[in-house]
Amino acid sequence: MSEYKLLLPALGEGVMEATVTQWIKNVGDSVEEDESVVEIATDKVDSDVPSPVSGVIKEILVDVNGVAKIGEPLAILEIEGGDTAPQPAQSQEESQDDFKAEEIAAASDIEQQVSEQISPAASIENNENEFYSPLVKSICKEEGISQDELRSIQGSGKDGRVTKDDLQQYISSGRKSQQAQTPQKEASPAAPAQKPATKAAPAPQVAAGKNDEIIEMDRMRKVIAQHMLHSVQTAPHVSSFVEADMTNVVLWRNKNKAAFEKREGEKITFMPIIVQAIVKAIRDFPMINVSVDGDNIIKKKNINIGIAAARPDGNLIVPIVKNADQYNLAGLAKKINDLAARARTNDLKPEEITEGTYTVSNIGSFGNILGTPIIPQPQVAIMAVGSIEKKPAVIETPEGDMIAIRHKMYLSHSYDHRVVDGALGGMFVKRVAEYLESFDGDSAL
Repeated sequence: MSEYKLLLPALGEGVMEATVTQWIKNVGDSVEEDESVVEIATDKVDSDVPSPVSGVIKEILVDVNGVAKIGEPLAILEIEGGDTAPQPAQSQEESQDDFKAEEIAAASDIEQQVSEQISPAASIENNENEFYSPLVKSICKEEGISQDELRSIQGSGKDGRVTKDDLQQYISSGRKSQQAQTPQKEASPAAPAQKPATKAAPAPQVAAGKNDEIIEMDRMRKVIAQHMLHSVQTAPHVSSFVEADMTNVVLWRNKNKAAFEKREGEKITFMPIIVQAIVKAIRDFPMINVSVDGDNIIKKKNINIGIAAARPDGNLIVPIVKNADQYNLAGLAKKINDLAARARTNDLKPEEITEGTYTVSNIGSFGNILGTPIIPQPQVAIMAVGSIEKKPAVIETPEGDMIAIRHKMYLSHSYDHRVVDGALGGMFVKRVAEYLESFDGDSAL
């Protein structure tokens, strides 16, 4: 028998650590190859970690609610083989089917690389009572934040840990301007003492009344709150609105939905048609499909459309249709249905909620007609589609203008005014409406 270390695999872009939420297998349990062993949670998604080998759980290294970094061992398995336990490098090689070995090596060395490169004044160390992630340390290095200053920040993470969002909120609240004054304090012993950098103003305290109920936010709600706050602090939001005539789309769907359900075994909604119109508009206006990196604009090659989905617990998740421009209408319908169904049952994979370049939110499913959605960073725009309602409208005909009953829907477009001006943001949402209004009622499905 030999030992095998079950490592935490790469979990998507920007994810450096995960929290263990439940052990599916316990010490002494047998595990088959590709069988799920442990449930983990990140700031993006909950997921299972399967074992790439068959064996028996010998030791659990990370308890429930414990945090592990990418590439760190979660458990030790006894597997069939020689009497000598394999070296850690061998374990990495054996698990290459689940994640790239170079990513594991890079993740496990990040803390060492950061500590070697940062200046002594900004050196951040972990100890028995304090833990800071490699990403937090890296930001501290770039911003020149000392460990004493870092201790002054109120953390929102597990056990009060300071997260990336806490640090960015602290910096954006004015810390940079205060830090610029710091050298004056050391320039001359006779100089008057400067005030230390202050923390961001805390949220106002709210007292619960005698008959009030206190409900603690769950982990996902806390993450959503942090991301939304970070987005509005990062991007100046502007919104444009257009009303689209969806009559052609509604009549086409009414004509084809029964045949599609009979052929495919699932329903066709309006969403694949809307996504198709958005994809066409992105091709016309590719500067909507961008991200901001400091003073640089990153123009995305792939068109990856996020579709906001409400979960049964009331939280929100955004699965991504990767390369949405490569699907036909039927393909989009099946892909969107699949992602939405697995979003509701918490069965999405980490890679299915990352790398989005544009997002659409169906607020019409809740009976809403207009909304001003918050942009999911690092994207620069998001569209909300309202409910489709019958309205009297003036239409032009060869015989003259007439009043008719039409199916109307509002499109609400929020965009980042740092890089998307009103002309581009307005023309984009208008183009989406034009594609929907000109939808071919004879289109094949």
